[in-house]
Amino acid sequence: MNLPGSGILKGMAVTAVNFIGSFLDRAHAKRLITEQYPEERPTLVETSRSFPFLVFDGDPEKGIRCTACKICEKECPPQCIFIVKDKDANGKPILRPQIFDIDISVCMGCQICVEVCPFESIRMDNIYEVSAYDRFETLVLHKEQLLKSNVYYRQIHPTEAAQTDARIEAARVKKAAAAKAAAEKAAAAKAAAAAKAAETQPEPTA
Repeated sequence: MNLPGSGILKGMAVTAVNFIGSFLDRAHAKRLITEQYPEERPTLVETSRSFPFLVFDGDPEKGIRCTACKICEKECPPQCIFIVKDKDANGKPILRPQIFDIDISVCMGCQICVEVCPFESIRMDNIYEVSAYDRFETLVLHKEQLLKSNVYYRQIHPTEAAQTDARIEAARVKKAAAAKAAAEKAAAAKAAAAAKAAETQPEPTA
């Protein structure tokens, strides 16, 4: 049976232990020591996240993983993503975005865009210094600002990036094997058709 006020006393005891311990054992991880920001930068855990960014491999334009399928735009709860598909000189759609904007003043960091992306192209960043004087254009990140390399992704989320790279490589190997099997099947069918045509040709008469 808990006595009235025992919870308050326990809480005050924990506060007192951490307060005194912060002077005696500053290096102890369990002590609640105030970080002297911005002189001391916080060490972020790997699972920390802030706002989305777009991943590219190699060249930012040619290596962008996003195909402008607009699934993230449709599934985004606050509707803060705006995408326009790119087109070539003849007006034919290209599988990449011409415009990809994210309004981070509206984004709630839910990560749904990451979960629904079928191309492993959008991931969560861990930047936290995004304050600005302007409430509008400054807080709308465009494609050029959102593009970050897979090397950067490996640096901030190494475990997740390794798993993503493994899935992409497995999909590539599977696609290459399927293409090779299809090519071999087509070549075999072509050879069989040629052999059958040779058998049905009439023999030349003397």
